[in-house]
Amino acid sequence: MSNLRAALVASLVTLAIAPWSFASDRDQAAEFLHRNCLDCHDGAGAEAGLDLRTLRDDLSDTGAFAKWVRVVDRVRDGEMPPPESSTINDDQRRSFVDLASDRLASHQLHQFETVGRVPLRRLTHAQVERSLHDLLAIDLPLATRVPADPRIDGYTTIADGQPMSHFQLQSHLTIVDAALDEAFSRASEDPHAKPRERSLDARELSRENPRRRCREPEVIDGRGVVWSSTLIFYGRIPATTAREDGWYEFKISVSAINKPKQHGVWCSVRSGECTSGAPLLSWIGGFEADDETQEVSFTAWLPEGHMIEVRPADSTLKMAKFAGGQVGSGEGAPQRVPGVAIKKIEMKRIHPGGSVMQVRQNLLGDCFDLISDSSERFESAESRAQIDRQIGVFASRAFRRPASDEQTQAYASIFHGLLASGESASESLKSCYRAVLCSPRFIYFHENVGKLDDFAIASRLSYFLAGSMPDDELIRVASEGRLHDRVELARQVDRLLATPRGETFVARFTDEWLDLVDINFTEPDRKLYRDFDQVVENAMLAETRTYVADMLARNASVAEFIDSKHSFANSRLARFYELSEHVDQDDIERVRLSAEDQRGGLMSQGAILKVTANGTNTSPVLRGVWLARRLLGETIPPPPAGVAAIEPDIRGATTIREQLERHRDDENCASCHRKIDPAGFALERFDPAGQLRTKYLAMRGGKLTPTNSIDTSYVMADGRKFDDFDEFQELLLTDLRPVARNFVEQLLTFGTGAAPTFADREAITSLVDASAGENYGVKSLLVSAVTSPIFLRK
Repeated sequence: MSNLRAALVASLVTLAIAPWSFASDRDQAAEFLHRNCLDCHDGAGAEAGLDLRTLRDDLSDTGAFAKWVRVVDRVRDGEMPPPESSTINDDQRRSFVDLASDRLASHQLHQFETVGRVPLRRLTHAQVERSLHDLLAIDLPLATRVPADPRIDGYTTIADGQPMSHFQLQSHLTIVDAALDEAFSRASEDPHAKPRERSLDARELSRENPRRRCREPEVIDGRGVVWSSTLIFYGRIPATTAREDGWYEFKISVSAINKPKQHGVWCSVRSGECTSGAPLLSWIGGFEADDETQEVSFTAWLPEGHMIEVRPADSTLKMAKFAGGQVGSGEGAPQRVPGVAIKKIEMKRIHPGGSVMQVRQNLLGDCFDLISDSSERFESAESRAQIDRQIGVFASRAFRRPASDEQTQAYASIFHGLLASGESASESLKSCYRAVLCSPRFIYFHENVGKLDDFAIASRLSYFLAGSMPDDELIRVASEGRLHDRVELARQVDRLLATPRGETFVARFTDEWLDLVDINFTEPDRKLYRDFDQVVENAMLAETRTYVADMLARNASVAEFIDSKHSFANSRLARFYELSEHVDQDDIERVRLSAEDQRGGLMSQGAILKVTANGTNTSPVLRGVWLARRLLGETIPPPPAGVAAIEPDIRGATTIREQLERHRDDENCASCHRKIDPAGFALERFDPAGQLRTKYLAMRGGKLTPTNSIDTSYVMADGRKFDDFDEFQELLLTDLRPVARNFVEQLLTFGTGAAPTFADREAITSLVDASAGENYGVKSLLVSAVTSPIFLRK
């Protein structure tokens, strides 16, 4: 036996955890590696950087464990040893994979019994915000006050990416203090006070001095008019400036001017300070103005000093030219460009989180009359007991489980101590609540190793589907011990998804799963992709979110992730895509797709195509990696050190295909590119803005010039060939199991706070196989994931 073989046998024999069952098993595994892997994976020059001499037997070393998984997966998939140079049969391959898999899974299961599958996990800033909204009946945006949570494997919910340093604790305190200040302030307001409203006619919403050149609307025929133009902040309306931070409802009466024959005038509504010193604007919504006056409504958060801007926002419209960065009355009409006419704007301050009485009930219960500046109210035992009960109720809701008497008394002592020191009752209670909301019982998920108790299940389920703390019914069912019942758990899934909070599940999950949160990371080059605009971008987001929500509602097959005969669009997006079906609505609606549309499934949707490009050009590598990781569940390791990245030739002298062919000559790169490149080249049909194309574009001599033709043909990793995107989709549809499996894994990652482990593989395979009879319906897969042991254990 060679030294390497002896070392391998010793490695397998000396495992401290999950040893091999029999000596013959050890010998068989060692013999397999020695005979089939040593020639290529020996020493510093080992192929793909995998040197079996360094393969450690200590599976508690995460690096060693990952190497073993890599070996097992490559042997299982037939990539190692290479078929062309191997004489092993399927039984030998399967035997090694089974033996090694048992070893790896046993090691992890042993760990799970000790520390659990999911590390200690805290609420994200967004979850803290929504929890405080539900707890206090407020609606103050809170998460925007602190830095965004990091995304690990695409998700902010991953426990391994949630450090708790002094910095994070200060961020949490910032959110808590802002929420409590808002709640106590609102509780002191007059519940019968009328909301602040303003009704602005055309003259009030337009420029104050008609002779001054500015960027506000001008009055024409009793309407405030804004012409189509690229001038920044043109259409700002200072009369809508918010006097205080808050949510505002806008009702805007509008019509089009010089409407194109084929469609209306698409407009945007945005908010900001609208000055050169504060150029950023926030999207509120869009609408399509027509000849007839219509009323459009929007709800938006406006910080103090911010106003709204209403303007034509369709980049395909003819644009007016204005000198000096300002617009004078009468300068736009002679240019015969489209515009929007605003007849009236109604603006009202609202509180979506709840009324004053709801805030009082959530914050104080029946103790409102007790909370005054006088400490004499708490001299009686009855009043002290009353406030103690309220503190217990608040703590129980915050902790998502009944607070013990000991816990309640500890927080109540804070209140009574501050009160005795001369602090007011309201400030004493605020400090008491601050302590509750800074407790680990609020900040963290309370999950013990092993099976989750019913309250832990309620929290995990609610934050997964509703993004916030459990509601009263879920807590009631948990207190009755019924959440371990599969039927009841499935019923709660249906109920939560039907609630207003649950209706946001698809947007929250889809945005992180499909990387839609990166939609604004790049902007398509306007010189290359002139039809793209913010109206299109937001319609793209709505298309993908609505598409997935519709699939969930219908329990549609995961096949529709890959291809379908329908999508969702409004009139602007349909025109951008050049769809064959006419769409005349400014709301997103279901549209039929024909063969000539050359679209179908998530991969052809603009939001996906935009986040997988850099704004100027496309890369088959980036799009291929996205598809592998996000739809097919393929693990794509980072490129080996020292391998240069592939960048498209912006001069158009060479194609990306030619560059990649040279790149793949490196054996270290070939194994991954066999998985990456097919999808990447199939998606070359679409440009960075999401439109169809037949040629690449390049700027030559300052002019936009078509260059090389698009070639979407390629060969799959298993040798099957396709000529275009349609044929590529057909090949993916021949086996839906990888798509279904990946969807389950993404749900479990988002919902539990940890990516599926090696030890989870068998359980996931079982639940995916069980849904085959329903053609892998997405709702069935979601319910199976929630009711699986993986979801119901720490």
